[in-house]
Amino acid sequence: QVQLVESGGGLVQAGGSLRLSCAASGLTFGAYHMGWHRQAPGKERELVAGMSNGGSAAYADSVKGRFTISRDNAKNTVYLQMNSLKPEDTAVYYCAARYFSLTTYRYWGQGTQVTVSS
Repeated sequence: QVQLVESGGGLVQAGGSLRLSCAASGLTFGAYHMGWHRQAPGKERELVAGMSNGGSAAYADSVKGRFTISRDNAKNTVYLQMNSLKPEDTAVYYCAARYFSLTTYRYWGQGTQVTVSS
């Protein structure tokens, strides 16, 4: 059974930082691309950062230069370091996994709330 468990969300003031973690189990972590998505109230879910199983990263324009995705294959964990947070970053953040040869994220975590106050 695949499980993705996020942690690290919370309330932070604008300009602050948070680090999200996602611990994966039940899958061959090194064979999966990992992504961080977010969904704000009334908005569609969006992919904010992704990392291939080979370590290549990609970011949404809205977070480039502020967010950094990383992974530790030995710990089956992916991270999202979020700096210079803005109120518009407020959302539920979800970790997701997709097999490296597929294009659809199959496994999802339960989400962690990030709230940025102005």
